[in-house]
Amino acid sequence: MRYRSLGRSGLKVTTVSLGSWLTYGGSVDDAVARACIDRAWELGVRFFDTANVYSAGKAEVVVGRALASRPREAYVLATKLFWPMGDTPNERGLSRKAVFEQCHASLRRLGVDHVDLYQCHRFDPETPVEETCRAMDDLIRRGSVLYWGVSEWSAEQITEAVEICRSAGYAVPVSNQPQYSALYRRIEADILPTCARLGLGSVVWSPLAMGILTGKYRSVDQLPPGSRATTPSGGFMREYLTQEVLDAVAELRSDAAEAGCTLAQLSLAWCLRRPEVSSVIVGASRPEQLDETVAAADLDVDPALFDAVDRILGSIAVY
Repeated sequence: MRYRSLGRSGLKVTTVSLGSWLTYGGSVDDAVARACIDRAWELGVRFFDTANVYSAGKAEVVVGRALASRPREAYVLATKLFWPMGDTPNERGLSRKAVFEQCHASLRRLGVDHVDLYQCHRFDPETPVEETCRAMDDLIRRGSVLYWGVSEWSAEQITEAVEICRSAGYAVPVSNQPQYSALYRRIEADILPTCARLGLGSVVWSPLAMGILTGKYRSVDQLPPGSRATTPSGGFMREYLTQEVLDAVAELRSDAAEAGCTLAQLSLAWCLRRPEVSSVIVGASRPEQLDETVAAADLDVDPALFDAVDRILGSIAVY
């Protein structure tokens, strides 16, 4: 398993990380979730990402219990806040009150005394950025959080936060967690260059485009039984689930096979071809899925294969 620096920070993270969105604490049985986390560990994954809102806090509980027997210094644990965690107006957003209380609630659920990376899950237009920056800095000074980052912030919002922190002497954000895949490239024009300039590492989610880039979907009229596309969460896949996209992905499968890798491995390596990307977050509802995806961390790909990805998928990707 390879490691990369998280932006300009001294923190090293595995290039493949395990996430828990839509899975642990919810659709995946706790015993299976534990088996997935154990298998990820066996394969060398040492970066685990979750959020307070995932399954209303249950994902943090599952992840924390699964990692409880592991040496705390051996892995990087990340969680997030922003989305509502209750009915009152202060149980959401990025106010100082929310940041402190949601952080401590996450620590309790995870069963740890600190998280390595605490991330603002979205931008909060109702809270001054300086208030959030100061709250994050205070958590870091207390030792409850070691590093902080953002997720799905615009280039302008990221820039403002970094400038405030530098000016005030606060701990600067070290990471951004955006959506990125060969089918979803909106961050390439502005977000990635901004993060590179300011020193934030990108930890990208949905690098397999909700499973589309595994190649398991062949027809919009014949979806695999039990697949994500057939569940309520399948709505997230709407912009990818067209026959044009599925046909293009099928065309790319032969290129991957000739190179000796799977389509999923090629898709993850495509994201990691960018030095700005510190890690790709993969999910797993069965332990054996990780044998394929984690192998992408050690995959050396001929750049010509990345050219094939761009040639086949570039014209239909979301920019």
